[in-house]
Amino acid sequence: MNTEHTIWKDVVKFHGHICMGLAMGYRVAEAALEYLGSDRDIDEELVALVENDTCAVDAVQYVTGCTLGKGNLIFRDYGKPVYTFALRPGGKAVRIVPGGVDEARFPDLGELHRKVLSGETSEGEKERFHKLMTEAIEEFINLPLEEAVTVEKTTILLPEKARIFNSLTCSSCGEQVMEPRARVKDGQPVCIPCADHYER
Repeated sequence: MNTEHTIWKDVVKFHGHICMGLAMGYRVAEAALEYLGSDRDIDEELVALVENDTCAVDAVQYVTGCTLGKGNLIFRDYGKPVYTFALRPGGKAVRIVPGGVDEARFPDLGELHRKVLSGETSEGEKERFHKLMTEAIEEFINLPLEEAVTVEKTTILLPEKARIFNSLTCSSCGEQVMEPRARVKDGQPVCIPCADHYER
């Protein structure tokens, strides 16, 4: 595989830019499908549990077909670059952790990245950063899969398939709210933003 690969190009187009996070998500998704022996999801037969909200998740969505809208992309806000995938029926599951940049091969990349993020780089440093990052991504995309990610078998309790709920009208703002997300205020249904918050 290389960065000319059609799916990789499509992932970049979907996301909007090339970055290492996207490349990591791409390799993670590729590994999930391979290790589970699955095709891209059609109707919730594949479930993805992601523990971050980084660029990588866009690649996971695009490659695996798991999405928030279908209810088979579960977001856990742990801030960890860890991804768990499972198949229905049967619950066969894998937990995948991507590798990253080989710091021995790209020793300046980390420091240059910090400078770019802080806005303290010269034009020459920006150019060097983008050149090194492009090389690092190219190398990572072309690694054998077993070197790009760590995969371990696991077990998870699969969430039920997505359900459609009745909608209620918020008595405060007049907008529709999914029944299980509604709150009661003064005996009337309200949406979460309109509900009073009790803070101590």
